[in-house]
Parts: sequence; structure tokens; C-alpha cells
Amino acid sequence: MTHTLHRAGTPENLSNDYVIFAMSAKGHNELGSAQKMQEFFHIAHRHNPVNMGDMKTGSILTLETEVILEKIQDTSIVHAVFTDLDAVAAVLRDLMAVDLGLSIVVSGLTDPLKHTCRDLGLSPSLHTIEYSLGIWGKVDLLPPAEVLEVSTMCGHGQVAFRLIEKAAADVKAGRTTPAVAAARLAETCVCGVFNPLRAAELLRKMAQV
Repeated sequence: MTHTLHRAGTPENLSNDYVIFAMSAKGHNELGSAQKMQEFFHIAHRHNPVNMGDMKTGSILTLETEVILEKIQDTSIVHAVFTDLDAVAAVLRDLMAVDLGLSIVVSGLTDPLKHTCRDLGLSPSLHTIEYSLGIWGKVDLLPPAEVLEVSTMCGHGQVAFRLIEKAAADVKAGRTTPAVAAARLAETCVCGVFNPLRAAELLRKMAQV
């Protein structure tokens, strides 16, 4: 999966941002995989993600959990967002115990995740690790770096640059709080990979409050 690969930021503000995915392989183990992804959803939900959802249905920030669960399909991609490696490790440990037979992808800072995997007895192969090489081209046309740090948490580009700038301005003017502004931004990321806690911290920094 690459739509969480290009989250912009610093090692410090990316250290609380990890996404775990579950998906089937088309033409291989897709048929009947919905029930397994529902089990993944239950496991991830037990460890208190800050956001989660199914890209075909929506996120827990806009829909009831039961609605998302009921609508998970064989072709779904289910994901959960966590803010610390202990939770990531706990989810992976539970998944290893049940062995659902699905593809599990973890997105985040590479070195901390490598250490976590090794502690669990997992050895990711080099060919299964994807790296972001940054943005190439006319980068002068991009918005400021602090806006990109927020917008790239939605890999499908559904959190608009101007919306982020307005959210920061509203926080600075005292019209809203960083947490409320971040939650509103998160609602526009339909599949649920946006991290509202990290967004709140980034908006607070943008507004310097």
C-alpha cells in the first residue's frame, strides 16, 4: 500500500503516527475474506486506535462501528491508526496468534518499526519494504511544509490545503480548538487513515498557541 507512504514530517512529529492495514490478494485469497477482515477490525479496535475504517465504507469518525463492520467486503481494505509502538506491537502480537492469512501492512517510521518487528520475532524482507523518496518536480508550487504535514495524512488527497490553512487560522483566532479543528479535517479523509491527534498538534504549532 502506498497511500500512507508519503506522510510528510519530521522524525519527531511522525513518531506518533502508525497505520496497520489488512487486505486480501485479488484472485488468491479474496473469496470469503470479509469475515477475516472483520476479525482484524475487532482486534485493532481493542487496542484503541485514534482512527480506523474501511476504505469502501468510511471511518469511525463519521460512521458507527457496527455499520462499518457490517459492510466489510471481500474486496475491502481495513485500517487502523495508532499513536504509539506499544499499541502497534500489541495488535501485531494478536494477529500472529490468530493467523488470519491476510496481508498485513504497517506504515510508519522504518527504524522503530523494524525494532518492533524484531522484538516480536518478525523479519521483514527488503523486498517487502517500501520507502518514500519525497516529492519531485515543481515543488515551488506546493503549499508550505506545515500544510503538507497535515494534508499528506490523507493519502487520497481529500484534506484540502485551504481547509487546513483555515483550520489553523481559526485556532489562532480562538474560534475553535486544535482538537476540534483536527477532527473536522479528519472527517474528510473517507477511508480513515488520517491521524487526528497528530493533526491537532500540527495545527497548534501552525497557530502558535
